[in-house]
Amino acid sequence: MSTKRIPSLKQHYVESIVPALIASRGYKNTHEVPKLTKISLNTGIDAEADKNQIADIQRDLTALAGQKAILAKSKKAISNFKLRQGQVVGAHVTLRGDAMWDFLYRLIAVALPTIRDFRGVHSKLDGQGNYALGINDFTIFPEINVESVKKTMGLDINIVTTAETDDEGRELLKLLGMPFRRTEAQQAADAAAKTKAA
Repeated sequence: MSTKRIPSLKQHYVESIVPALIASRGYKNTHEVPKLTKISLNTGIDAEADKNQIADIQRDLTALAGQKAILAKSKKAISNFKLRQGQVVGAHVTLRGDAMWDFLYRLIAVALPTIRDFRGVHSKLDGQGNYALGINDFTIFPEINVESVKKTMGLDINIVTTAETDDEGRELLKLLGMPFRRTEAQQAADAAAKTKAA
């Protein structure tokens, strides 16, 4: 009998984060605790991109997601943007289940810390407990072979949760290890606490 591998971040969520959220928020039922639903990755493709560039972008997005990327095509032609109907304009992947947990772990523990002069990510959510993050250069992921990349691309990462408010979503992501940028008020409070202690 083979035992199924549970992603380490998912195990941490079940064993540590769910009890911590129940204690801090006073949930009466474990099903009330916010959880991750899906993570979607999107990238745009230049209108002048040839077939090889499109194939490279699809290959790279597939490599970092661990799931085949789907190409998005334009629904109508727009002459000002040199866009034809049916032309490839982007690629996207939607991750759920174990693939979602694995990707989030790699994003938080491996990719984000490799950004030069990294001071944290913004802490603003969309008003419904979901979080969107933009990355300028996708080569921060170790799955991408930098030598084979001809043109760098950006990446939009959308993390969808069942949280009903931004505070719940922010607390969930913070407990999962998302390195949120410290606000000026938090830094001032820390400085005041240090001077008071000294």
